[in-house]
Order: sequence, then C-alpha cells, then structure tokens
Amino acid sequence: MPVRSKWQSLPTEAINAFSLGIDKLAADDIVDVMLNEDRKMLEAVRRERERIAVGVEMIAAALRKGGRIIFVGAGTSGRLGILESAEMPPTFGTEPDSIQAVMAGGRDAIFAAKEGVEDHYEEGARAVSRLRTTKKDIVIGVSASGMTQFVRGALTIARKVGARIIFVTCDPGTELQTFVDLTIAPGVGAEVIAGSTRLKAGTATKLVLNILTTGAMIRTGKTYGNLMVDVQTGSEKLKDRARRIVNIVTGLEYEEADRLLKVAHWNVKAAIVMQKTGLPYTKALSRLRKAHDSMREALGEDIEPRLRGLLQGHAEAASVANEFATVKPADTAARKRTRL
Repeated sequence: MPVRSKWQSLPTEAINAFSLGIDKLAADDIVDVMLNEDRKMLEAVRRERERIAVGVEMIAAALRKGGRIIFVGAGTSGRLGILESAEMPPTFGTEPDSIQAVMAGGRDAIFAAKEGVEDHYEEGARAVSRLRTTKKDIVIGVSASGMTQFVRGALTIARKVGARIIFVTCDPGTELQTFVDLTIAPGVGAEVIAGSTRLKAGTATKLVLNILTTGAMIRTGKTYGNLMVDVQTGSEKLKDRARRIVNIVTGLEYEEADRLLKVAHWNVKAAIVMQKTGLPYTKALSRLRKAHDSMREALGEDIEPRLRGLLQGHAEAASVANEFATVKPADTAARKRTRL
C-alpha cells in the first residue's frame, strides 16, 4: 500500500515497542516505562555534546559582537524557546532585546494550543523580518520533527540576511542539515505515546537549549566560578542571593554586604570589585568594562579555591553535627564520667 503521509516515516511519529500495552499498566509501572525511555533520551543528548559545544561558542561570539539570539518554534518547541529568552535577563542580567523568541501563533499560543499555525511558512518568514534580523544575529530554529513550516520560513529569511543558523531537532536525518550552519539532533527515538513530542523530544530540547544558553552566558563572563554574579535583584529572594554571593566572595558579613550592595545600586559585580579593590562605584564599573565584564579578569583572582574551602568547611561541620546527633544519651553520660 502506498504511503500517503509525509510524517509517517519521522522518528518522532514512530510507535514505541516498549510501551505498546501502557494503558494496561499500574501507575508505578507507567512511571518505570517513562523513566527508562528518558534514560535513552539523556544518552541521545550526550551523543550531540560536540555539536552543542560548537553552538555554545557560536552564541557567545555573536553576543560579544552585539548580535542577538532569536529562538523560533511552534507548539512545545516554541514555548521552550520563549522560556529560554524570558529567563536570561533575571538570571544573567542580559538586555531583554539581546535574546528573543518568536512562536507560531504569537502570544496567544503560549498558553493555549493553536492548531494549524505551525503550517504557515510565510508567517514564519514575516516574524523574523519584523525583528529586522541582521548578519550579526543567530537564529535558533527549534522543531522536534524538523518539518515545521513556520520554522522553515523563519530560517529561510534569516539565511537571506546572512544570520547564522542553529537548528535543534529530534530527527537526525533532517534534510535541513545542508541549509543551516549547525544541526543539533538528539535521536531520542519513538515517544511513549506515539507522536507526543512534549515528552522525550521536549525534554531533550530543553536540555540542549539550557546548555546552549547557560554555556554561552558562562563564556561571556556572566558567572564567577559557578556564582550568579549578574543576577538581577527584583525580588527579596534575589536580593538575598546577591548578599550571599558578596559574602562568599569577599567575606563581608551579611549586613555589611547589604550596605555595600545599596551603595553599588545592587550591582553584584560592582560591589565585589569595590570591596576587593577599594575603588568607588563608577571606577569599579570602568574596571569591569575594561575587563570585558569578567570578574576573573577584573580581580585577577580565581574563586575556585575559596569555594572549595567553603564546601569542605561545610562538609566537615555537617559531619561533626551528624556524629553528635547519633551519640546515644548513655554514651554522652559515659563520656562525661570519663572526663570527671
């Protein structure tokens, strides 16, 4: 019988041999089936590690040159791109315009599925055109199946203006590999529920995007060691995190860190440079600019030994506390008699 479906042969549409009778399983067995499939998904992402690393460097290079990162997707893939773009400013202090996302169906499709919008090739092209994409930008197309017309339209326009293109898909056989600069394609295999790409494909995509953005932020100086030194302090929780970071790096007490941060307008990097060098706020900012916003370069210090020392101290304190907690009352009394 001739094949009438262009999607039928896609790995994301295949029937999973390990979940054929899933509707007969108890809840704990369903959990086991899904966890076993997710283990395969993790290995599929690991196999793409070299390509992901190339993507990290591509994104970091674009950001250093003033380029933007633009995610394009539909459905689950589109929402994951929006999530990445929304979380960069509070976590890493990026400008809102520097990392953006467009989704088939627009804002309304974020919270409610809008079927059919992913098929609009022309709308994808228009969405990227409206952003006035340039050759300094990187456009990251996200499509689990590799077939989404909205994404293809967007990437076509991005290519015409000279932007670099990263394509994230779960179809290793996609023909778009010859059209883009980099393809990252974890072959996660058939979903537990055939065609439900919010499962393994969605999780794999989230992992890839997490690593791409976080890796690029690290490479552009947005962390000091593994500390979030560019955190934006828009809530009490984030202000508390800023105080703790200043305490960890400089040794200032919590209240002193609070006073310093207020003088530094809640700029964690500036506060640390001020404390470490004795410079006033404006000169601390100037020093950071000359150091390309890198704390390591601005201070000439490696934070790792200090962090390791703090962790070792915490571990030793926890060990002593645990030992004390497990001592029986009779043992305690015996120790007291021994001392007497």
